[in-house]
Amino acid sequence: MLVVVVVDNAVYVDGARQCEPESLDVTYELLRERHGMGWIGLYRPEPEEVISVATEFGIHPLAVEDTIRAHQRPKLERYDDVLFTVLRPARYIDEEERVEFGELHVFTGPDFVVTVRHAESPDLARVRKRLEDAPDLLRLGPGAVLYATLDQVVDEYLPVLVGLENDIDEIQDQVFAGDPQVSRRIYELSREVIEFQRATRPLPGMLDQLIAGLAQQDVDIELQRNLRDVQDHAVRQAERADAFRTLLQNILSVNATLVAQRQNDEMQRLTQTSLQQSEEVKRISSWAAIIFAPSVVGTIYGMNFAHMPELEWRFGYAYALIMMVAICVGLYVIFKAKRWL
Repeated sequence: MLVVVVVDNAVYVDGARQCEPESLDVTYELLRERHGMGWIGLYRPEPEEVISVATEFGIHPLAVEDTIRAHQRPKLERYDDVLFTVLRPARYIDEEERVEFGELHVFTGPDFVVTVRHAESPDLARVRKRLEDAPDLLRLGPGAVLYATLDQVVDEYLPVLVGLENDIDEIQDQVFAGDPQVSRRIYELSREVIEFQRATRPLPGMLDQLIAGLAQQDVDIELQRNLRDVQDHAVRQAERADAFRTLLQNILSVNATLVAQRQNDEMQRLTQTSLQQSEEVKRISSWAAIIFAPSVVGTIYGMNFAHMPELEWRFGYAYALIMMVAICVGLYVIFKAKRWL
């Protein structure tokens, strides 16, 4: 006998919990004896464990393969009298400000329900308690369990939407505050929103298909109405997810515009600084040239060679001074005309 990761295992007769078998083998026997409904909840089972349950209830190998491999998109498939439903539940983790996505497979047959969870969510214990407190609903059989499971998954999307909306509000504040890390956060949040869209978009179509099938089977009208209510919630949540994605795309565009504007302002500031530095260099170079000219004259005539022109000339000293002053004044006038001074 296999040791199965069984979260809960019970047999229901006429909407009431009759017994809690100690093993799946006992569950199989009781179902044959009492003709009730078996509800088995598995949590991250091994392939052998899934095959054991599938063999007992005659579940199609393709559905078994999908359950073992996991990583499926939401879908609704029928194999003879067994309905195979894949859901992508989600929960928002406040401490990490991120969305965690799970995967839930639900097999519903004429007298059994098997749920296979590959993550922490959804809270199927709440679903079971809700149905056990409403025997009239549970009396409707596996269809009621599938409805309550869908309702729980869709209800758990609401806190996720609230968390995503809060994150978007924070991102908007970061964008206008000029946070350099905001672009990374926008991309990460966009990825979560896209993943959420993948989880919610197929639900309205799946529910429409399910409702149509139940209508053909003449299933209780109240159950059909409840499913339509779940469908309505799913549609609204999918629309909100679409709106979030559009809003994030707009925020990303605004952020890119603001970043470009800040870069442009910075380039203008750097250009202004460069121009100011250039003016200072011109000014310094002009004065250096003015000072350098008389220094050259003084240096040449200060070499004290024995034979130099005008060295014995009576007016040589005055001539040298006048020449230095003239050169300085000439350079000053030239640089002033060029607005270097």
